[in-house]
Amino acid sequence: MDLEPKLLLLRARGMAVFRGVLDSDAGRNFLALLGLLAAERPDAMAVAGVLGRLWEELAAEGENLLPDAWQSYLVGRVLDGENAFSLGAERGDMRPAVLEQARRDLHTLRELFALDAEAFLDAIEAVPGLAGVWVPWQDDGSAEDDSPRRALAGKLAAASDWGSLAGTLADHYALHGAGLFGRYRAFRWEGGRLRAVPRPDPVRLSTLIGYGREREPLVKNTERLLAGLPSHHALLYGPPGTGKSSTVKAILNEYADRGLRLVELAKEDLKELPRVLEVLRGRGSRFVLFVDDLSFEEDEIEYKSLKALLEGSVEEPPTNVRVYATSNRRNLIRERFSEREEGGAADDVHGRDTMQEKLSLAARFGLRLTFPSPNQERYLEIVSGLMWERGLKASPDELRERALLWDRWHAGRSGRTARQFVDELEAELSEHP
Repeated sequence: MDLEPKLLLLRARGMAVFRGVLDSDAGRNFLALLGLLAAERPDAMAVAGVLGRLWEELAAEGENLLPDAWQSYLVGRVLDGENAFSLGAERGDMRPAVLEQARRDLHTLRELFALDAEAFLDAIEAVPGLAGVWVPWQDDGSAEDDSPRRALAGKLAAASDWGSLAGTLADHYALHGAGLFGRYRAFRWEGGRLRAVPRPDPVRLSTLIGYGREREPLVKNTERLLAGLPSHHALLYGPPGTGKSSTVKAILNEYADRGLRLVELAKEDLKELPRVLEVLRGRGSRFVLFVDDLSFEEDEIEYKSLKALLEGSVEEPPTNVRVYATSNRRNLIRERFSEREEGGAADDVHGRDTMQEKLSLAARFGLRLTFPSPNQERYLEIVSGLMWERGLKASPDELRERALLWDRWHAGRSGRTARQFVDELEAELSEHP
């Protein structure tokens, strides 16, 4: 190691901006080991216990950004940290003192990074009785992908001076976000807080067959949101299985590398909308607030919270959040014929006003897109596209006949019905090649 353990430990404990990087069980055990190694005669029993716990914690880490587990862990904590530097970069509001302190902290973190498994174990095995007890915490089979996160991890690994990469880190936070927003693209509001979705639906726009014309306005609207231009809240209306939800999820995957994030909010949690917006307000990322299968019964009042966001209230709504909702009903709030009668419901003095309030909810979405049930031609086009995408072959006449028969026997024509038919055909072909 370039620095003596005692000096490196002193500098590590003195970090200011990035001190949270080591505020974890693994980080604390790593510092504890440095302290033990700094002693003139390290306590072999204490060293063994701390290193055993550290090895276990590093092995339990699910993400392998780099082959060396400690280096991968350290880089991941740097990328995921929420601190004055990362949050300032995300918002585009960086104070000079914070930037300079971040550079100095990064110098220290690079020294800690240099303590890879072999270097650290060499120092530990010099303690009498500890030679050959542990294997290096390395995994040469770390996953490979082309994500911006892994690319930046590679740059940090190759750099001898992390302080010089402060600007590169700031650019990463500005585009991809800090903390959980930098690591994950999809979230769900549960139990009063955001929960990351580690494995979101991987559907892409390029794999969605049909409905290209219906999707185009939503794609353009999303690009405006990302560019900081005026954009609309959007309502996607149509029968089940026409690809409304898949379209929203595909747009997330298409633009996640440009800073788009998705937060799924259940209809029953709309009453917590003000809390959700408070979490997202002021963050650098752009958010799609995804409400799937949106509709209300006449006695449900959660729609009032949604109206406040769509139309505004005393507090200005956040400019980095847009609602993308899907619904099977054009009128989002159920209306009864009795409400259309003169005077409205018998117990509502201003029944007609109440009815108009309900019917006006859908109109508050600036962008309203209709996904109709496919006609026969579009249905067969979707089937053929899915067959080609999966590399399946069948006689065109037989495929047409069976696809139409499946349509009649099942829930009617839709993209979902077409996919279910192709799933069935793929299974049959696999069983009887």
